[in-house]
Amino acid sequence: MKKFLIFAFAMVALCCNAQLPSVSLKDINGKNINTAQLSNDGKPFIISFFATWCKPCLRELKAIQDVYDDWQEETGMKVIAVSVDEAQNVAKVKPLVDRLSWDYDVLLDPNGDFKRAMGVNMIPAVFVIDGNGKVVDSRNGYTDGSEEHLIEKIRELIN
Repeated sequence: MKKFLIFAFAMVALCCNAQLPSVSLKDINGKNINTAQLSNDGKPFIISFFATWCKPCLRELKAIQDVYDDWQEETGMKVIAVSVDEAQNVAKVKPLVDRLSWDYDVLLDPNGDFKRAMGVNMIPAVFVIDGNGKVVDSRNGYTDGSEEHLIEKIRELIN
């Protein structure tokens, strides 16, 4: 019960315009990134937690990639994909990203620190962040077509 209450509190805090937590991660090129400083020059962005072995995660990120250029042109949004693959599988992330031609910023969270700080218990987990770096929407899981909810939320934020 205590774990549930902590999780519920974390989700309420994140969904009520909370700022991003500060966690130190690396991108797929080895550059250090502080998650509290993630931004998109004042425009909304999406954070998507995934793993190389997660089929729904890969389906969702592929569906977004198929329309990504149009979404970016229309709204200026971007996607930050966060791999939660454990340390022994981190070497698989960059080849996957390259093979699938993802244009996303990709971060590595092998210890699950950012995942925990964001209250993620299952993947895929997606967060919509407004231009001020505040979480305004989130969801877990993926069904075909549910990526449309993301662009609708982004459109609301820019209008």
